[in-house]
Amino acid sequence: MKKIKVYNTEGELVRELDPPEHVFSYPVKKHLIWEAVRSYLDSQRKGSASTKTRGEVSGGGRKPWRQKGLGRARAGSIRSPLWRHGGITFGPKPRDWSWRLPKKARRNALKSALAAKLADDELFIIDRFELEEPKTKKAAEVLRKLNVDDALFVELGENRNLFLSLRNIPRIEVMRPEQLNAYFVLKRKYLIFTERAFNKKMEALK
Repeated sequence: MKKIKVYNTEGELVRELDPPEHVFSYPVKKHLIWEAVRSYLDSQRKGSASTKTRGEVSGGGRKPWRQKGLGRARAGSIRSPLWRHGGITFGPKPRDWSWRLPKKARRNALKSALAAKLADDELFIIDRFELEEPKTKKAAEVLRKLNVDDALFVELGENRNLFLSLRNIPRIEVMRPEQLNAYFVLKRKYLIFTERAFNKKMEALK
């Protein structure tokens, strides 16, 4: 199993860690990851699309012409779905698209996604990423030294300056360990933990 590389803010390799067996020994199950991603994305849908049936469109209460004798097709309402400005047949209605995987399946999907990232050399740790003040320019300098331009940083919420500094940089995201799921692991090319956030997440996955 590959070791996890630990860098500092200067982009220098500090050391290498043995990945926790209980997480990174889990096999990469593509279908399980797909289910977790689909579950997350479906749950984000608002489900607010709506159309009116013939009974909901205003007007059309009177029969347009008599049933027989005019040589025209019979019609009962000007709001028939066959008519312009009529109702919609089988159109969308507000609904709840969300569905959830079992808790154990979600955890295993995350483990699988993390293992895949490590196998592709797209997961590493930065020992600490502290900023004295919110400064996008300083955060961008660290990114250049790490040679990443598309990454998700995982850090504890108490490091507010880092969250504020990274949020304006394109293709860079930052989140707390408890928010991480299979979808976010795969969304960006690189997954970068601070060391304390990594330890907290590994502990939570036991």
